[in-house]
Amino acid sequence: MQKISNDRFSAEIDEHGAQLTHLINKQGGFDYIWNNDIWEKHAPILFPAIGRSNDDAYLINGKKYEMPQHGFVADFDFVVAEKTDSAVSLLLKSSDATKKYYPFDFDFKVSFSLSENGLAVKFDVKNDDDQNLSYSLGYHPAFNVPINGEGTFDDYRLDIEPKTDSLETYEIVKKPNPYRSGKIEQLPNYENGTVKLDHAMFEKGLLIIENTGIKSVKLYSKETKHAVTVDVSDFDHITLWTKEGANAPFLCIEGFNGLPDVYGDLVELGSKEGNHHLDAKATRSYECDIKLD
Repeated sequence: MQKISNDRFSAEIDEHGAQLTHLINKQGGFDYIWNNDIWEKHAPILFPAIGRSNDDAYLINGKKYEMPQHGFVADFDFVVAEKTDSAVSLLLKSSDATKKYYPFDFDFKVSFSLSENGLAVKFDVKNDDDQNLSYSLGYHPAFNVPINGEGTFDDYRLDIEPKTDSLETYEIVKKPNPYRSGKIEQLPNYENGTVKLDHAMFEKGLLIIENTGIKSVKLYSKETKHAVTVDVSDFDHITLWTKEGANAPFLCIEGFNGLPDVYGDLVELGSKEGNHHLDAKATRSYECDIKLD
């Protein structure tokens, strides 16, 4: 477990999956990140796939490769690439084990850096192969709601900036597994830039919002002075999720570059909807800043 700290905050990151497990407000003595067995994860990283692939697989030039839900990096151990008191970078390099799922050479680095404002999380994808790399990348942090136990889940709101008249989501079908149906719906409980949280809005599952210019999502309540603001400007979609049917006191605010499949047939990785593409020997970076109040 890697620990970093500054005057205001401390964080713990598990080398297994490069998963943030704790993000502590030192003055308040509370954790912003979910830790409970209702859902045993905390802030998993999704790479090189997001959501379910049809038949948990995809094709490369017609050849079938298995792909677990949300990709495989959450199940691999990263190594420490750099470390200071307030920052750490973790690295996963392609190997025979990763090529079982994804037959490419790559470096995937995740960097965590604390500041007086919160936590910056940076993702560097490096294509070490001689061919184009097609991939998805998502970040899945779960925040305690209520924050510091103040108020209830239904007291909390999301401010989405900049405001728009309406926001669209992708309809999710649960059977045989959570896939997209291909249909579009309106984001529930949304009005004039604000989402009023309740558990009923998640009965169908996750809510994937197309990012048409959204810069940030702020989680807050009048019952507390504390808030969490997630910068989503580097991501094509924003996903909201809490565990269905559990009345769980957490909310995931997730940046997605990529999408789950529409239910149906296997797809070619190179033409998978929502995927990003990286030329041979190129590197691309993405950042998710988490501002903490």
